[in-house]
Amino acid sequence: MARLVLSYRSPGRYAFNVLVGALAGELAQGGFELTLARTPRDLEAAVRAGVAAGEPTLVVWSFYSPSLAECAQEQRWLRERVPGGWLALAGGVHATAEPLETLREGFDFVAIGEGEATIVAIARELRRARDVQALASALERVRGLAQLVAGRVESAGRGEPVAELDTHAPFDPSRRLFGPIEITRGCIYACKFCQTPFLAKARFRHRSPANIAHWAGEIARAGLRDVRFVSPTSLSYGSPDESVNLAAVEELLARVREALGAHGRMFFGTFPSEVRPEHVTPQALQLLARFVDNDNLVIGGQSGSERVLAASHRGHDVEAIERAVRTCAEHGFKANVDFLLGLPGEEPEDIAATLALVERLTALGAKAHAHTFMPLPGTPFRKAAAGAVDAGTRERLESFEGAGHLFGAWRKQAEIALELEQRRAASADPRAGNAPDARAASAIPQVHAREP
Repeated sequence: MARLVLSYRSPGRYAFNVLVGALAGELAQGGFELTLARTPRDLEAAVRAGVAAGEPTLVVWSFYSPSLAECAQEQRWLRERVPGGWLALAGGVHATAEPLETLREGFDFVAIGEGEATIVAIARELRRARDVQALASALERVRGLAQLVAGRVESAGRGEPVAELDTHAPFDPSRRLFGPIEITRGCIYACKFCQTPFLAKARFRHRSPANIAHWAGEIARAGLRDVRFVSPTSLSYGSPDESVNLAAVEELLARVREALGAHGRMFFGTFPSEVRPEHVTPQALQLLARFVDNDNLVIGGQSGSERVLAASHRGHDVEAIERAVRTCAEHGFKANVDFLLGLPGEEPEDIAATLALVERLTALGAKAHAHTFMPLPGTPFRKAAAGAVDAGTRERLESFEGAGHLFGAWRKQAEIALELEQRRAASADPRAGNAPDARAASAIPQVHAREP
């Protein structure tokens, strides 16, 4: 029997929950074994057992761009211990945006595009494969997969996008693989620093209220209390464009509240989602106050500079950010406002404008959530310089932190941004190659969750 082994650790586990949900029908038919490897030793044991039994074995990783190096290290570490007889597949946003770079790290295949249809096709090939060579040949024909042939990426095409989110489960309750329910995929705003619209297209696809309520009910029936949602812009739910459809949001919240019962809790407009500042209105907050359990909202502000907001294609101005924070304060919500430091083209006056805005917002009771800009593959800003925080700005940010007005992993993200820039430069230089550091492969890999 063939084996599908998932490296089920940060940062890919939520993506795997979705893919395992999509596999429900295939798993019910049998013909292959699914293993969720939660530690490196579990991963090694599963692959070693599959190879020893002569079973076609496929190991899958899923990751964002900042975690490429860590997941590639784990793949090399595994190859040291089990040198052959299995195949390595990388998926996620980085593999889609940079298939050549990802394949050069040693993965046999990469998944390009949305993964639900691709993982179903893979499962069917696993069921038919006699050995690992037959599996490799079959995967070459699967739409959504690519491989390296004579130094070039060859594929059978991008993965088929999901037309209706209701078609696939957001997780697998039978295996207790729960996570936030994806209510919207894609984003029409197409901010130049964000990978979401360039992976999942710049249009909205919404899961229906009835379907969302069903899966919220599954969470409640499993004895869990909290339901959270995944959306690039929560108050865009039910809308095809820039407008806000509060009737659709109300139907969603009312149905989920009913499904959860008296003891369930619902969090909307908080991590791993956010709301756009221009969507924060008295009417919207009055609606949320009737249904949700969160007393705070994550608001995407990003900059205090009108020029930088426009250049980033944000679609709102500084006044919208301030108005959103004031409206939150007036309606009993705390505002956590995201800011991106070091956006492309940012000048000292733009930085000063952002710091001044942070000061004004925190005086209104908000908190700033600071990030450092990372040149993410697949975005219009992918070739920009890594975001950097100068000494004066660092001092101001630390003073905000000390006063309890600011939080975030902006220091670590500055390091990651530089790593991405250096990796991009090395990939572009044919003299640099992509030879892994032998020392990196010898240690048990540590994969850590990082904020996207």
